[in-house]
Formats: sequence, C-alpha cells, structure tokens
Amino acid sequence: MEVLLSHTYFPSIAHFILLLKSEKVWFEAHDNYEKQTLRNRTYIYGANGKQALSIPVNYTQKNRQLFKDVEISNSTPWQSIHRKSIESAYKSSPFFEFYEDDLEVLFSKKPKFLLDHNIKCLETIVECLQICLDSEDTTIYEKEPQSSVDFRPLVQANTKLEDFESYTQVFSDKHGFLS
Repeated sequence: MEVLLSHTYFPSIAHFILLLKSEKVWFEAHDNYEKQTLRNRTYIYGANGKQALSIPVNYTQKNRQLFKDVEISNSTPWQSIHRKSIESAYKSSPFFEFYEDDLEVLFSKKPKFLLDHNIKCLETIVECLQICLDSEDTTIYEKEPQSSVDFRPLVQANTKLEDFESYTQVFSDKHGFLS
C-alpha cells in the first residue's frame, strides 16, 4: 500500500504505524500551510500530563502560503525550551541516553524553513529506530490523490487514526495512557 502523509514536527505514533505498514510513503510538499496543525506543533507526555511544543513561524500571507515556504521565527529561544522540555519528560525513560545526542543536533541549529526542520526530525527518528523507509516528497498538489491512500488529515491536531492498545509510558502511572 502507498500512503500520502503531511510532514509534521516529530510525527505521531499513528504516522509511524503507517510508515511501517506501507510499501511506499509520499509526503505532501506542495500544500498550503494551515495554522493550528501538527506541522509546527507536537505533544509530549510531561510530569504534568500532555504538553504542547510549538515552533513559532513567520506566517506572511493570509490563506495561501505554501508550507514549504513557511519560515521559522527564531526570535524566541524555542529550541532551548523544546530541548529542555523533552529532556525533562523523557530523561528517566529507558534508552533516552542513547538518543539524546541525536536529538540535541535538532535543537542546536537555527533552521530557516519549517519543512526542512520537520524532515530532519523525521530522518533522525527513522535513523535512530533503524527503520527502512521508502519515501518521497510529492512534486505537485493533488486534492484527491489517485495512486495512494490519503492520510494528510492526520496533520490536524484533533485527528486520530485509531485507538491504540496501551503501552508503557514514562508518566502513565500518574496520568494514565496518552495516545
């Protein structure tokens, strides 16, 4: 099965299930940027429950800016905040120390474009997890793709693919399972 996904900031477990189950993954690279999506936001499980991490962007047009043209605003220390939040949330989890240096690289540079940063995040995780991934970015936008199953709606923060069987999470004893 071939699937079509949107690039997101630290993809969700739903994205990774699709990555692992698919023969080929297409990533949308020619759609318009939408605010309040997982393109510039991710959620982690911290000591106080679900915590949003959002990358500030310079959104220059009202409704028609291509996602690939959205620039990151580096006027705030968002990288330091995100790195410290991830470290605080996951430092006590098994194997974090093995991936800490790989993640550090993502927060030590000041990327210009959000899409480039999201791609680097995905590449880093795929490499850390040793996933063999056959993927490409799209060359044009198709409203209704013909050759792949469209999972682009997963970019919406409130979209769920399915209910997941619970698994051990760092703070699940305190807050329950977070999907």
